[in-house]
Amino acid sequence: MKIKRIIVGKFKANCYLAESAEELIIIDPGDEAEKIMAEIVRFKATPRSIILTHHHFDHIGAVQDIAGQFKIPIFIHKKERKYIGFPEISYLEEGDEVRFGDEVLQVINTPGHTPGSLCLLGEKVIFTGDTLFKDNYGRTDLPEGSPDDMDKSLERLKKLIKPGMTVFPGHGELF
Repeated sequence: MKIKRIIVGKFKANCYLAESAEELIIIDPGDEAEKIMAEIVRFKATPRSIILTHHHFDHIGAVQDIAGQFKIPIFIHKKERKYIGFPEISYLEEGDEVRFGDEVLQVINTPGHTPGSLCLLGEKVIFTGDTLFKDNYGRTDLPEGSPDDMDKSLERLKKLIKPGMTVFPGHGELF
């Protein structure tokens, strides 16, 4: 899998383009649609879908422009349904798989930052959105946040993240 990180917006959110066998997924296109679309074109791969790790504006701001340009579906965890207003959206849940090219990413529900926060777990990678950062974790003091749920999610991630895996967080550096 080839992965490109694009830092977007005033909150410096990480958007990821993940490519395998000439198929591409876009994870958390939070802002700067033109910048993201230019990188998509450079990949010379077929965009297949947009995956959102949660509903906050800094992770979804460019969704409609990109989905409209490439005519691709948008996915988010079903527990985010009441927070998202896109007319054409599909829902993921725990255990679903995101397939593109030769890759399979497992959907892991990691509530705490939001009820439907999700991570995408691969063999050697995990995309953690705002659940886990290099030196911190996502805020739980927002209206839908839960410190108890975050504690459980972080404990779960400790068991899932294996030595040698690369963590791709929603903000900040990879680790």
